[in-house]
Amino acid sequence: MITLPPYLKKGDTIAITCPAGYMEAQKIKTGVKTLQEWGFQVMVGKTVGSKSTNYFSGTDEERRDEFQALLDEPSIKAILCGRGGYGVTRIIDQLDFKTFKKNPKWIIGFSDITVLHAHVLTKCNTASLHAPMANAFNEGGAKLPYVQSLQKALKGTKAKYTCTTHAMNQLGKASGVLMGGNLALIAHLVGSKMMYKTKGSILFLEDVGEYAYNIDRMFIQLKRAGIFNQLSGLILGGFTDRKDTTRPFGKTIEEIIQAHIAEYDYPICFGFPVSHDTENYALKVGASFELSVTSKLVRLKELS
Repeated sequence: MITLPPYLKKGDTIAITCPAGYMEAQKIKTGVKTLQEWGFQVMVGKTVGSKSTNYFSGTDEERRDEFQALLDEPSIKAILCGRGGYGVTRIIDQLDFKTFKKNPKWIIGFSDITVLHAHVLTKCNTASLHAPMANAFNEGGAKLPYVQSLQKALKGTKAKYTCTTHAMNQLGKASGVLMGGNLALIAHLVGSKMMYKTKGSILFLEDVGEYAYNIDRMFIQLKRAGIFNQLSGLILGGFTDRKDTTRPFGKTIEEIIQAHIAEYDYPICFGFPVSHDTENYALKVGASFELSVTSKLVRLKELS
């Protein structure tokens, strides 16, 4: 059985940290205020708005030590990552999850945080939250249903999302453990001990800023690794800020993806609202879901 960390109650503490890229302290102000309005206490780590002068929010040691302290601190009930970027794979093998296994807590984020989602599911058998991070609260984002879905998830409300149909969808109904995240990071994890075990699962994928040929290459990598072979269902989110070469690839991102997955007979959904853009619902990685893809509507419903 996969462990679901305890849901949060009024007065519980959420910590904000940056285990990867640098983030200015001012960018979390709205997030901190909103979390407090939701009834939580907030602790802000030193990696947020640090004195770092390069891409990262701190040295590998600084980012590792802060995240380790948050994993081990019993008063912290959830860890919200300020942003993603790149850097978690530089520290993941140095983190000790022994205390976390005994007293699990919600780890929240997306993009580079996919590495943490994969690790805690495969190595700790524990669920986590692929969800908006601190920056998503800004510019009115805190009032949108996507950030609000994080509040509901933290308080234990079972997710039930719908989206419009897509011409390339494959109809059907399936259930399984939900897992996934950023395409580039999942391709990066292939061959590692923390790679998702996708047999019988509902897999979701999204990405940002990738060239068409690179999307093609990563889908080929996942297909050759057998990732798509025994899925229960497949959810394709946003592939935003897409790029193409001067001499064009010749296909849209959707056409590229569809060509690689057309042979599978399980339900497939294109255009689900999970992405690097505003449309990014909170998804419990490791929880059981039912995916229903019909000609009129797509529904993703949490079962446990």
